[in-house]
Amino acid sequence: MFSPDIAGHQAIRERLLARLQEGRIRGSLLFTGPEGIGKRRVALEMAQREICLRRSACGQCEGCRMFSGEDLPFELPNLLRVTPEGKAGVIRIDQIREGLDSNNQARFSRGVIEWAALAPALGCHRWILVEEAHRLNESSGNILLKTLEEPPPDTHFILVTHRPEALLQTIRSRCERIPFAPLAPKEAWAVAQRNGWQDGDHDRWSALGEGSLRFLDEAAFRRAEAQVDAWIALIGGRAFADEAGPLLPEKDSTLAQGEQLRQPLELLLRLLADLARIRAGETPALAPWREDLTPLATSERDLKTPQEAALQALRHLPRNLSPEPLLREVALSLGA
Repeated sequence: MFSPDIAGHQAIRERLLARLQEGRIRGSLLFTGPEGIGKRRVALEMAQREICLRRSACGQCEGCRMFSGEDLPFELPNLLRVTPEGKAGVIRIDQIREGLDSNNQARFSRGVIEWAALAPALGCHRWILVEEAHRLNESSGNILLKTLEEPPPDTHFILVTHRPEALLQTIRSRCERIPFAPLAPKEAWAVAQRNGWQDGDHDRWSALGEGSLRFLDEAAFRRAEAQVDAWIALIGGRAFADEAGPLLPEKDSTLAQGEQLRQPLELLLRLLADLARIRAGETPALAPWREDLTPLATSERDLKTPQEAALQALRHLPRNLSPEPLLREVALSLGA
């Protein structure tokens, strides 16, 4: 009854299936947990199981093939996907109220509210999956509120996010929260191996991923590695101009600059936490970098000032500040 392609979260999946079969599942669910641990895939499984000819999300039948591949359609017989749009990476009000251009086959033609009111396919529920739900802006979130509070019969919303604190409180209050934990290290690495990763990368890949699959793509992993090395160099006193390259946003990325800056700032916070762990005689979470971090974990080094600077920078990201001055200011705090 479960997709063989999903790693982990078995207890949650069994509970959701049982509640669905018993008619006890809420109309609006909020899937939360760290980025890249499979929350979205579990949400898709609920819709896929109903279309599957074996009712098991087998991944082999004609029904399941509609859900296969990276380029998943935005609209399927019983599923509507809502994702951030454009360079700014937000879910806009017109996606909720009016839908998007039907001439573009990658997009859906009806707004969420209209789609939710349609009769479901025979033997199915209607599922509306809001991916990266923290990217709902205030206007689109407010338009969605009433439908979230009272979805039409047999229609279910699943909002997926790793940043629930960024959602409107009124949205959070209308959804049942389903928290997901990180994958066990063995579960995550098994997926990595199926995607071609070799044992030589195990320690760094596992440490950076923290039980997630965020770095299955090698380019993303190598960039995170480079960002860790850049911060270590800056903590050690190297010049910002010489080391900041990996920390700055990539100009050709589809992500907004603010979203690109989030990862290096969060990595800095992890490194500062590891310096405190080493100082206390504990094992750092980023253990593969321990040799580089240990000489930097001196008792006279101020860890609180750069931590506050990084947290402040993260709070300011939605304001679309210039990335280089923001990172330079954080880097200066490392010498405080």
